[in-house]
Amino acid sequence: MAKLTVSDLDLDGKKVLMRVDFNVPIKDGVIGDDNRIQAALPTIEYVLNHNGKAILFSHLGRIKKEDDKPALSLRPVAERLSNLLNKPVTFVPVTEGAQLEEAINNMADGSVLLVENTRYEDVVNGEYVKRESGNDPKLGEYWASLGDEFINDAFGTAHRSHASNAGIADAMRKDGKPVAAGFLMEKEIQFLGDAVNNPQRPFVAILGGAKVSDKIGVIDNLLDKADKIIIGGGMTYTFYAAKGMNIGNSLVEEDKIEVAKNILEKGGDKIVLPVDSVVAKEFNNDAEHKVVEGDIPDGWMALDIGPKSVAEFEDVLKDAKTVVWNGPMGVFEMPNYANGTLEIGKFLGTLSGATTIVGGGDSTAAVKQLGVSDKLTHISTGGGASLEYLEGKALPGIAAIDNK
Repeated sequence: MAKLTVSDLDLDGKKVLMRVDFNVPIKDGVIGDDNRIQAALPTIEYVLNHNGKAILFSHLGRIKKEDDKPALSLRPVAERLSNLLNKPVTFVPVTEGAQLEEAINNMADGSVLLVENTRYEDVVNGEYVKRESGNDPKLGEYWASLGDEFINDAFGTAHRSHASNAGIADAMRKDGKPVAAGFLMEKEIQFLGDAVNNPQRPFVAILGGAKVSDKIGVIDNLLDKADKIIIGGGMTYTFYAAKGMNIGNSLVEEDKIEVAKNILEKGGDKIVLPVDSVVAKEFNNDAEHKVVEGDIPDGWMALDIGPKSVAEFEDVLKDAKTVVWNGPMGVFEMPNYANGTLEIGKFLGTLSGATTIVGGGDSTAAVKQLGVSDKLTHISTGGGASLEYLEGKALPGIAAIDNK
């Protein structure tokens, strides 16, 4: 890999600033899902095992007013991290100032400290000023001044230019200090980068979700690279409309019908659309529903792909050597319209000799629900970041890492 990584650094006795992604669901101080914390452990443990002092930065949620802060403290994360590492984690309840500086100066080699939610800096003295999410250079410089080296292991925020990723990186570079990728970031760049730029063929992309507008850039970028692009989810029906088909009450983006027409013309038989749909009388799990082929009848809305589509998609996928999947095939959160998404996830788990990469909340939830996560090559930790990477965009968090 062309980027500097944590294993290229001399960590012994160094104050190692680390941007991690601890943006986990917390309700009443209880963490709902600690996958993101666990994903950061290999890099943190590597730093500790090489006698570095790990100083961790992360955001949590969105902070627009002072009242948002108490519920979005990282203190519960520090406690969970301490349990996972089986060692104490010093939690500093501020983001700058003497208390933070003193805590860092008192760290022993091989110890770990977690700074309070970086987005506390978005509200100062009750005013919404976006110092963190607006990448205030002074804030990036201040945080950079606290350490000797910087590791970015937060792929989930790599598409954002924030003070705690791009800001710290820029300031470190000006001071001649190294900026490296952590193991998680390295893995994301490796798998997503290879899939897009150097895939083993056949290369099949599966794109789902509600809106064509969210995925236009991805489809456009992949049209030249993928052998087939399977389209599912709500955006299917904008493509149906582009083909002049009846879509009933199904979701459609009227202003994207022309775009969909252009994609169909450019893509030709590369684009694979569903041939049947599960349709319902209303957007409700318990509504009357049935399977129809082709056109959607008036008064009905399509909420999932049907069994023939599943079979056709599996036929396209069976010989694939690289598969990238982002977005559900239907309204996955309603059990009656989750089958398409679950069947695709299950099938991906049976492919042997293929690189299978899954990104996006619902697709990731599906493979976890099915227990096939360990049968897939890579589950991306960044929804928006992985989408922008698949679009071929330069991500600020990755661009800011030193080249080897």
